[in-house]
Amino acid sequence: MSRALQLEFVASATAVDRLPTTRAEIAFVGRSNVGKSSLLNAIAGEKKLARVSNTPGRTQTLDLFRCERGGGTVVDCPGYGYAKVSKSTRRAWLPMLERYMLEREQLEMIVLLVDGEIGPTASDLHMLEWLRQQDLPHTVVATKHDKVKPSQRRNRQQELAARCELPAAAIVSVSVTDETGLTRLRELVREWLT
Repeated sequence: MSRALQLEFVASATAVDRLPTTRAEIAFVGRSNVGKSSLLNAIAGEKKLARVSNTPGRTQTLDLFRCERGGGTVVDCPGYGYAKVSKSTRRAWLPMLERYMLEREQLEMIVLLVDGEIGPTASDLHMLEWLRQQDLPHTVVATKHDKVKPSQRRNRQQELAARCELPAAAIVSVSVTDETGLTRLRELVREWLT
């Protein structure tokens, strides 16, 4: 297993122009309750680095973490789709998220998380199409790999890839519970930030 990423919380912001400058950056994006914060904690080998909750919509700001002393930064973005917050708050997230992804010059990669158990939702596919239209660099990561029965994993990955219009090998499957795929994801993060 690879060495955990050393992530250190730096700042939270509600707008891209309020984030500190950085050399290179990766954004973790996905619908509410897909496991963005849990995955950040897992790749860092920490339990309480990013705030995790059973209540969808806990992350309401752009939360920036420094990676390995000068190795760039990782941003935990607010989730889109269902969340237990007011409609006005939820409506504000998408413009903030879109502006961040379009205006952040240091953004090297957008990691789009989709639920590997249920597959991409309509909002995931909408986000994926928007990323393609904007020609933004992105990688699809399927979370909750452990919740898919072993006998169904290959078919599920192929179905998920087909719905995302990607080759199956392009999708990184991960599990916070059994640590599947964490080594590969850590290596990718380091590569994107160099």
